[in-house]
Order: sequence, then C-alpha cells, then structure tokens
Amino acid sequence: MRRRGSLLAATLTVLLVAGGCTRNRPAPPPSPSPITAPHFRPGADGAGDPYFPKYGNGGYDVAGYDLDLRYDPKTGKLGGRATITATATQDLSRFDFDLAHLKASKVTVDGAAATSRATGNELIVTPAAGIPNGRKFTVVVEYGGTPDQLENKSLGNGGWIRTGDGGIALGQPESASTWYPVNDHPSDKATFTLAMTVPDGLEAISNGVPGPRRSQDGWTTWRWTESSPMASYLSTVVIGQYRITTSTHDGKPMIIAVPDSMPATSPAARSLARTGEITDYLASIFGPYPFDANGGVVVTDDRIGYALENQSRPVYGAPFFTGAEPNEGVVAHEIAHQWFGDSVSLSRWQDIWLNEGFATYAEWLWSEQSGKQTAQELFDKAYASFDWKNTPGDPGAARIFGDAVYQRGGMVVHALRKAIGDDAFFRLLKTWTSEHRNGNVDTAQFIAAAEKISGKNLDGFFAAWLNGTTRPPVNRNDPQDTSGEGAGDHSPASSPVARRSPLGATE
Repeated sequence: MRRRGSLLAATLTVLLVAGGCTRNRPAPPPSPSPITAPHFRPGADGAGDPYFPKYGNGGYDVAGYDLDLRYDPKTGKLGGRATITATATQDLSRFDFDLAHLKASKVTVDGAAATSRATGNELIVTPAAGIPNGRKFTVVVEYGGTPDQLENKSLGNGGWIRTGDGGIALGQPESASTWYPVNDHPSDKATFTLAMTVPDGLEAISNGVPGPRRSQDGWTTWRWTESSPMASYLSTVVIGQYRITTSTHDGKPMIIAVPDSMPATSPAARSLARTGEITDYLASIFGPYPFDANGGVVVTDDRIGYALENQSRPVYGAPFFTGAEPNEGVVAHEIAHQWFGDSVSLSRWQDIWLNEGFATYAEWLWSEQSGKQTAQELFDKAYASFDWKNTPGDPGAARIFGDAVYQRGGMVVHALRKAIGDDAFFRLLKTWTSEHRNGNVDTAQFIAAAEKISGKNLDGFFAAWLNGTTRPPVNRNDPQDTSGEGAGDHSPASSPVARRSPLGATE
C-alpha cells in the first residue's frame, strides 16, 4: 500500500505548488458595503410643516447663530457676518438657509470656500465636499443689502421694518430670514449671539443678557447673548432712541426699554414696570422662570399693532397702552409665553393653541390675582359668546392668529382644569414646562401628559374642545364632571384681553 501513499504525497505537492492550500494566506479586504457608504444628497428646501411646507430647511440641525452686523439707518443698509454651527442629520451634498432680500458675498464651510446661489428667499450652499450624517460643521456667511419685510397676504407682514431713526426686526410666524441666514422654523431651536454696530446715540436692544459695549469712530457695538435654545421667529433687534432701565430681578438682568419720547409715568412704562411681579406670580404656577434675562421693549411704529413674545425680551406695540391705566393683561400674556411657546416650543404651527391658549389663560389668572374679574367669570363670558364653528386644534394656516386659537384655546385650558381638578391641573403645568424645557412639543404629547397625571381618559374631552364644531358641555359647579348642562346663562360680553390688530389677537 506504499504506492497509495506516494500518490497522495504527489497530489499534495501539486496542490501546494498550485496554491490550492490557502489556509495560511490573509483574507482579501471586504468590498465597501452599499449600506454604510455615504450617499450624499441635498437637504430639503423646507422643514415640511403641514401649514408652511417651505419654512425652514432639512438635512441639518443648528446649534447656534453668532451674528456680527452693522446697520446704517441713513442708508438702510445692513451687513456683516453670520457664523452658524450645525450638525448634519443626513449625508449632505448641499443645504439651504432662509435668507430674504439680502445677498451673500462669501460662504465657507469648515473654513473651505463653498459655492452659493440665491433662489427666491433661499440661499443654497454647496460645500467643497459632502458632509457625512452626524458630523458637526461651521458655516460662515458674509452678506449684506437692504433688509425688508416678508409679505404674507393672510398673516400680515413680518421681518425688518425701517424706522425714522433705526429699525425693528419683528414678526411671526417668520421674520428672522429678513436679517440673517437661518433655518426659519421653530422645530430647529438654537442659541443666539448678536453684536450689532449702530451710530453713536442709538440703542440696539435684543434677546438675552447684555454684554459690554464698545464705541469707536462714531459707532457703538451692542452685544447680546441668549444662551437657551430659541426658535428663530423669537429673535429680535430694536434700533432707535430708547430709554433703557437696567435692574436685577431674581438674580437675573431685567432690561426695560421705552422710546425716549415716552414719559416714565406713561401707561406703557408703568405696565412694563410690573414685569417682575407678574413673572413671580406666573412662576408660582408654571415653575421657575426659564431664561437668564427678562424685560420688554415698547415700540411706537404705526405698523406694529401687536405684541410678540420675543425670548426674554417681549416687544409691545404702543396701541396696547392708549388708555389712562396700565395694561397688565398684555404683559401677563407675553410673559406667560416665556414658558408656553418660548421654552416649550411648537414642533408644527398647527398646534399654536398650546402657545396662545395658555397665554390667554395667564391673562385670566392675573386678572383674578389682581382682584379684577375671576378666571371663571372670563371663561363664562367667552363661552357664552363664542362662535364654535372655528376650532383651535386645526385652525388652518390663515387662522393661526384667530379667536379660536386665543379665546377658545383659553377656554380649553380652563375646561381642562375643571375636568381633572386643581391638584392634577397645576401639577400638569409644572411637569409639562419642566420635562419639555428647551424642547419642542405637539398636542398629542400634551394630551398624553394630561391623561398620565390625571389618570383619566381625555380623548372625548379634547375631541370636543379642540376639534368639535358645537358648544362643548361643561359643568362649572363640579370640577370632576364635564357632562353637565353648560356654563350657565350669561349675557354675551367681550373679553377684556388685549387683541392683535388687525388680525384679532395678541401674539
């Protein structure tokens, strides 16, 4: 059997020479997987909001805006540099910013030159190389021009307003894109830093904590920092001749500004002087005040007949203060927004009742706290006179500032209080503002929170109060029962809450 062994040996020799034995050879490197390889594509040119699909953009999440700008009231020209830090949320080949009326002259991404082009109100940026999903990047945009407002036939104009001695950046649901490149949708909140240089003798008031000012060659640079994430429409700058009062409230800077032409004893100045007191009361209900600064600004431009809850620094139109007495209701409304709308922000504009309903209810609570009409009395008047065909749960894009969002929204809040009882209701408010601080929310989340804290199934309640087109039943005598015969027989009366002109409600 020796021959058989010789044949096996010969066969093994042939295999070894031919390379048939690969036991000790390294494996070849694997081919790139199509699953893990980057697939770069453009970010969406809108955030996909059901009401305003082209507001904002997709493909990235902004962490912060750092603006260094210069404004000349004589020419109306604004220019400077925006440094934007962000993180890619997809493999990006290019991305958009919202930027209206102004032109970019130079754009870099992580220090490398990028190409850019403008299409309508979009600035389209193409970096030198694709940005992988999850990577942080920095964009620097040098830009300038003559800022202006955005025209929205249904909602009015918002954005940059040139005034006789300066300018005002203000508006909802969009305004930021008229003065800096931005992802202009509340779902992408970011920190905000502004250095605004204006001629000596003018003030430039913005959001957050004031920084050191510097004057040089006839120009003064004002610095502001908002360190909490902020929805872009809440950013503001007011430039002109203002009398600024700086104090400290609860260890935080309180900045109150009124026009130089407005006496310190005017109803406007006296109204804003109550800001700290109103904040303290609302904090007892909503939880700790959420920001590092507080205050407010009064403006007298005829084109601003509304008030807006700009983060840490609400802006109030002068028409709110035409009476002889202070208007504390509008201050309570805008300060309440610092919790409901600013700290806890919308994921989509359809749910704006979460902002305005609670701000309206804060007015009712402050009225009661001040010894005036109670929240129940104000609810009863609104309940008796309201047109229930208009709903706050899905008001439509053209009606996000309508009475259904404000007045019926306030009634939803009060009716919820009656449905679940005071203990659960006030625990809900503080839990909601604490758990969602600096975040974004929707109505479904609020309903789930209300049900969790109350232990009740509230599907029927919210279906009737948010989306029903007939008067919902309510029993004002039993806070645990919503199956009663109604709120009582009350004659119609207009609510004393401040209203936005011409759209019918404060913002």
